[in-house]
Amino acid sequence: MLLSVLESGRLHGYAVIEELRRRSGDAINLPTGTIYPAMHRLEAAGLIGSEWERANGRKRRNYFLTAAGRRALADKREDWQRVSSVISVVLGAGTAPGAGAEA
Repeated sequence: MLLSVLESGRLHGYAVIEELRRRSGDAINLPTGTIYPAMHRLEAAGLIGSEWERANGRKRRNYFLTAAGRRALADKREDWQRVSSVISVVLGAGTAPGAGAEA
């Protein structure tokens, strides 16, 4: 989810939290103590980068998606599609991926 929020451009940490909250209709409201360690792990893995900037006299760190992060996001989206399709089938809301009419 963090990678997808950064897909549209650079954001500082609090803006990432707010965008997750907005996109989820307030269902996802993660504390800063959860987001920042995750952002640091993503940065250490090379999936996001960061730069410091000054805004209103204060320094803040802006995060952005790297090329590796874009590839990882595409892979995660494919994984999620497969998983959610299987879950839908198990719950009775769809057809198994690759299942033909004889299934």
